[in-house]
Amino acid sequence: MSNSYLIKQVGAFFFFLAIGALAGAPLMGAWLAGRPLETFLVLPPMTTSIYLEKAPFSWPAFFIIAALVLLVMVPFILRVLNSQKVVQQLPKAGRNFPWWGWLGLAIMLAGWIAAWTRIPWLAPVQTFTFTPPWIGFIILVNAITFMRTGKSLITHRPVYLVSMFVFSAVFWWYFEYLNLLVENWFYVNVGVYNPVRFFWYATLPFSTVLPAVISTTYLIESYPRLTTGLQNFLTIRPAKPAVFIWVSLAAGTAGMVLISFFPDYLFPFLWFAPTAIIGSLMALRGNTELFTPLASGNWVRLYSLALAALVCGFFWEMWNYHSLTKWVYSIPLVHRFLIFEMPVLGYAGYLPFGLQCGLAASLLNHLYQKIKGAYKAPSAKCSF
Repeated sequence: MSNSYLIKQVGAFFFFLAIGALAGAPLMGAWLAGRPLETFLVLPPMTTSIYLEKAPFSWPAFFIIAALVLLVMVPFILRVLNSQKVVQQLPKAGRNFPWWGWLGLAIMLAGWIAAWTRIPWLAPVQTFTFTPPWIGFIILVNAITFMRTGKSLITHRPVYLVSMFVFSAVFWWYFEYLNLLVENWFYVNVGVYNPVRFFWYATLPFSTVLPAVISTTYLIESYPRLTTGLQNFLTIRPAKPAVFIWVSLAAGTAGMVLISFFPDYLFPFLWFAPTAIIGSLMALRGNTELFTPLASGNWVRLYSLALAALVCGFFWEMWNYHSLTKWVYSIPLVHRFLIFEMPVLGYAGYLPFGLQCGLAASLLNHLYQKIKGAYKAPSAKCSF
């Protein structure tokens, strides 16, 4: 039996394992919970109406979730604040702000104005105004990073960046599929579109998610004060890595199944279960570049990803707020104290989402480099 045959068989096994855990487990959970499967097999899987009754606001739930978020984040924040005296500044790249950065700023502002105004002659395209601000944002963030470090995704990895737009669309459509389980957000003023037009209308803004978060991650890492002290922090070294990986995969898959039984209480699994599944599957295939630095206590990349997603989340919610076509939230137990349309505790979901973006970008980078035939695992530091 040839090695190439074995490699193909192993690859096929992991492919079907991934499909089963990420897509099949939610369907199995819905079936076991007695929910109508036809509601999860619609194309495109975008939620535009609420049919699940949600649990009302609960002060105990609010304080418990808030306490858990603080329990996780405060040690990192204190570490960064207490390490400010030993910050080592990055050498200046010695570059001026590039002309294309000004172009990105102009596109972002023009898109913002178009999204928030109701100018009559913009009416035919008013439902398509969410993408331009993000195109401008991505260009602007890369321009600032280039000015500070002399590198950026636009200038040093343009093909990878373009492929990230395509991968991002698939990535976020998956979360629209998962949202059918919990219906935490749904869309309004989407108009009357046939499925094909509706798909392309939504795919354009979805394609900007990963490029925005990853570009912002690199920008954050160009400011040492934002991550100082995290290069040598808490170490994580599982005694039995293989067992830990398989347990993580099983836990993530079980979480996907259980969401349908208790959507009002397990909706946070939407942001944790895919991370456990994807990270475990990548680790089983030998791609551990995102988590390997934790063995030496280096949390810079993970912290930067979480912070980048939170920054992007603020702009997502802000630009969405006055847009004609927009999303609104219906989150059980904690739906109070809104910042734009999002309940304040809902922003905590962006933190694990940043890790999912990092895993997706790492997977794409692995595939991209493999196609080129010269894969080299990037370091945990800002690399292009």
